[in-house]
Amino acid sequence: MNKFLVIAAAMMMAVSVAKAQNEYTVKLNEEQVKELRSKIISEHEKNRANTIDWARFSRYANSNKQITQRPLAVLMGNSITEGWAEKDGEWLKEHNIVGRGISGQVSSQMLVRFRQDVIELKPQKVVILCGINDIARNQGVISVENVMRNIISMVELAKANKIQPYLCSVTPAKRIGWRPEVKDTPEQIKKLNELIIAYAKEQKIPYIDYYSKLVAEDGESMIAAYSGDGLHPNLEGYKVMEEVLLKALGVKEKTK
Repeated sequence: MNKFLVIAAAMMMAVSVAKAQNEYTVKLNEEQVKELRSKIISEHEKNRANTIDWARFSRYANSNKQITQRPLAVLMGNSITEGWAEKDGEWLKEHNIVGRGISGQVSSQMLVRFRQDVIELKPQKVVILCGINDIARNQGVISVENVMRNIISMVELAKANKIQPYLCSVTPAKRIGWRPEVKDTPEQIKKLNELIIAYAKEQKIPYIDYYSKLVAEDGESMIAAYSGDGLHPNLEGYKVMEEVLLKALGVKEKTK
C-alpha cells in the first residue's frame, strides 16, 4: 500500500480512538479533512507519476521494431489518430501509413516521444494532429500559444531529420465529455486552428483541413453522422478524413 495512504489510515484511526476516549481530544473540521485528503491524493499522484511511463514509450516499442518498409507517412496524434488505426487499420496499411496515436495524450507527451515514434521510423512524411487534450487540460492548464510551441518543436524536429511535416486542424467539438468544466471548447479549438494555419502559411507547410469537412451547421459541433460522442470520429468520419488526407499527401486512393 502507498505509504501516504498508510499514514492517512493511521491518522484517521487515531482520531477515531481519541474521540472514543474523549471527544474533545481531537477535532477536525470539514475544511481540514478536505485539505488532508487533497494532500494525500497529491502525494499519491506524484508517486504514481514517477513510476509510470508518462510519455507511453512502451505503447509502440514492439510495433516500431516490426516496421521493415519505410512508411509513406506517420500519423502522430492522440485518440483520434489511435481510433483511426482501430477502425480502418487496413486502409492505413494499404497506403503505407503508420498510426502512432495514443489516447488522452497532450502535445508535450507527443513531443517527448516524437523521436521514437516518428524520427526513428524514417518516414517520408509526418502528419501531426493534436490539441484537443491540451484544451481538455488532461495534463493541467496550458495556453493554446504553448500548445503551438510544442507543435512547432515537432515540426522543427521533423525538418531537421528530412521528414516533410504536415499540420492538421483540430477537429470540431462542441464540448468535451470528460471535462464538462471546460466551457469554451469551440473558441479554444478555433483559436488554436488559427495559430496552426498562420504558422503553416508562414513556413510553407502543408495544412490539412479536417475541421471544415467535419463541422456541423452550427459552426462548432462535429456532424452527428460522423461521430458517436461528438468528438471522436466513427468510420464514416474517418472516411471523410481519408479523402482529405490523401489529397494533401498527393496520393491516389487504392482501387480494389
